[in-house]
Amino acid sequence: MFNELIASNVKKQRPLWQGILSTVLHVGMIYGIVMVTQGAAETVREIIQDTTLVFLAPPEATPEEPPEAPPPEAIVSANPPPKGFQTVVAPEAIPTEIPPINVAEKFNPDDFTGKGVEGGIAAGIVGGVGPVDVSAEVFLEAELDDPPRVISPAEPRYPPVLQSAGISGRVTYEFVVDTTGHAEGGSFKLKNSTNKAFEAPAREAIMKTVFKPGRMQGRPVRVLVVQGVAFNANR
Repeated sequence: MFNELIASNVKKQRPLWQGILSTVLHVGMIYGIVMVTQGAAETVREIIQDTTLVFLAPPEATPEEPPEAPPPEAIVSANPPPKGFQTVVAPEAIPTEIPPINVAEKFNPDDFTGKGVEGGIAAGIVGGVGPVDVSAEVFLEAELDDPPRVISPAEPRYPPVLQSAGISGRVTYEFVVDTTGHAEGGSFKLKNSTNKAFEAPAREAIMKTVFKPGRMQGRPVRVLVVQGVAFNANR
C-alpha cells in the first residue's frame, strides 16, 4: 500500500512534441502581435504625413465710407448771394489786344439764364442778399463802373550810366491790380521797352505804387491794366 501511494504521487512528464508545439504557438502569437502593432504604426504615420495644413486668411476689414461732401457749387454761408443771373456789360472802349487767359477762372452758363434776380448767381439762395464772390476774376478797365487809379506813385530809380549819358526812355508793362490796390508780382508782362536797363527799375516803381482798386457794382475787383513808366534825363 505504501508503494502504491508513493507511486501515485509521481508526476507524469509531458511528451516532447507538446512542448515544441506550445513554443511554436507562443512565438506565432508574439509575431502576430508585433506585426499588427507595426501595421498600425505605419497607418498612423501615413495619416500624419498626408495631413495638409490649410491656413485661412483673416477676413478683410471693410473700409468705412467717407462722409459725402457737399456739391462743389453749393454755397454754405450765413449771408448767401441771391439766386439769379449775371449780366454782360458792353465795354465803352473796344480793346485792341486780346487779354490774357486765366485758366483758373470758371465759367458757369447757368449764371446767365436771365432767371431770378439780376446780379445773383445760379447757385445762390432765393431771398439771399449776400455779395457774389468775384475776387478771383480779372476784369478789363472798360468793364468796370470805377476803374483803378494811381493814388500814390513811386519815383523810378534811374540807372546811373544812362542818366549820366543823358539817355531817356520808357517802359510799358501789363499787370493786374488786386483788390487792395497793389500790382500782383506774378502778373507782369512786358509790352515794350526802349532800353533793357530801364525794365527792372520800371517794374520796381510799379510794385511800390499804390492804386485805388477798381470796382464792379461797388465791390473791389482785380483789374488788368497797362501802364508806362517814363525816364527823362532832362529833369
